[in-house]
Amino acid sequence: MAKTSNPARLVRFQFAGMFLAALVAGWLASLLPAPADAAAVYPDLAAAASPARLLTIRQIAAVSVFTLIICATLMFEERRLGVAFIGISALLALKVLTLSEFVHSTELHIILLLVGMMTLVGALKDMGFFTWIIQTIINAKKMTGLKFVAILMLLSGIMPGIVDEVTSIVFVLALVFQVCDTLKLRPTPFVLMSVMATNVGSTGTMLGNPVGILIGTKAEYHWNPGAAGDAGVPLSFGDFIVHATPIMFLSLLAIFLVLLVYYRKDIKLLDERLAERRASHIGLGPMVEIPYKRGLAILLGALAFIASHHPLEHALGLEPNTMLVAAPLAIAGLLMVFRSHRARHYVESSIEWWSLLFFMMLFAVSFALEHCGVTDVIADEIAPDGAAPSKFLLTPLIVAITAVGSAFVDNIVFVSTFIPIIKKIVAGSPEMSPLWWALLFGACFGGNITAIGSTANLVAISMLGKKYSIKVAFLEWLKVGLVVGLVSCAVATGVIFCYYKTSAA
Repeated sequence: MAKTSNPARLVRFQFAGMFLAALVAGWLASLLPAPADAAAVYPDLAAAASPARLLTIRQIAAVSVFTLIICATLMFEERRLGVAFIGISALLALKVLTLSEFVHSTELHIILLLVGMMTLVGALKDMGFFTWIIQTIINAKKMTGLKFVAILMLLSGIMPGIVDEVTSIVFVLALVFQVCDTLKLRPTPFVLMSVMATNVGSTGTMLGNPVGILIGTKAEYHWNPGAAGDAGVPLSFGDFIVHATPIMFLSLLAIFLVLLVYYRKDIKLLDERLAERRASHIGLGPMVEIPYKRGLAILLGALAFIASHHPLEHALGLEPNTMLVAAPLAIAGLLMVFRSHRARHYVESSIEWWSLLFFMMLFAVSFALEHCGVTDVIADEIAPDGAAPSKFLLTPLIVAITAVGSAFVDNIVFVSTFIPIIKKIVAGSPEMSPLWWALLFGACFGGNITAIGSTANLVAISMLGKKYSIKVAFLEWLKVGLVVGLVSCAVATGVIFCYYKTSAA
């Protein structure tokens, strides 16, 4: 008789492995040298009997808590927020962070920006705007297999930059499921095409992914390295449109060609089924009258307001990205005032409080690593004495590390850790500013490598399982995801090298 698995025992082994990893990480942290300005960071060290030992304890605590959060994200998705709460409590108790530092480090402006955008998306969903988009595509005339896949991937690539990747994949898969049900097709290939295009498309604007918002607001970008008065500045929404959007579209085109070849049999079958329905003058679905103009006007107005945040801030004498945060909040506020009967629903159902709270805790832990000097030590190893190595080595290295890491752990974890490292490298070598784009594309494109690489992947797999009872095997995804990840990362790295030449000129 075969032995049955014991879930409780497996959980115990996972917990044991998680704490063992934290202990090993803590031991490695104990070997780190103390930063030169430790006394300035922690004034209480001067009165301590053994300041170096006390600092080491705080470094061990910060690294161990960070490791626990990584392991919890990887093994206990439903427990990761609880682990983060406990870890933050430990850091406060050990004086790694003061209460004021904790509040400051949670990046409340980023959280509020996400709250505003999620509320806006909830209102558009409520108005049927996304349903209208799907309906329009389904009933397009002279649809072919190639045309449908091109529209599907283009829609999947553009929508995340306007709303967010999770909302985008939910609505795009509604289109995929309706077409596959009508034509009796295997849905898995088209689901994977959609979600991989979504991960690529999330890099197109600052709003497509929390990673973009975090990098945009935390980056110190030098547009004219070596010029007098060229202080590093945060990236604006317009900077993403000019520099990130072209890379996104080139990468989207590259993976489109890869997926056309990989899924050519499924696309050919789709083309044949569509031809049969065209010959019979039968559409893919019914048309329902939807008052879309109001939703479209709200979306275009919101995007125009957000896109113009930089000149508005300059005209009003505001800090960089002030209007970037204020614009979504103002639009969300107006929507809740004029649709007051749905306002509570938007706040309670449309905003992903679970993820936002986790982000706040993670930002605080990442700040603790920087505060203790851990990220400074790593940056000094990469760029001794502020002299960065060759861009031809460092750029693909950053892309590769973040891509591989994001393939297995939430990309926000790696990005929040790498930001202070890249910030120090760029401060010493301003010409290395394009490394910020390397961080963005490595973290997001790496999500395509495995089935657990991004939230959009997990949502897509869950929807596929609920509707069709289909499970996507890890290796099935890896076979195509690894190729897509490599191709898109190679495209991004090549274009980033061109940005170095532009900044040098």
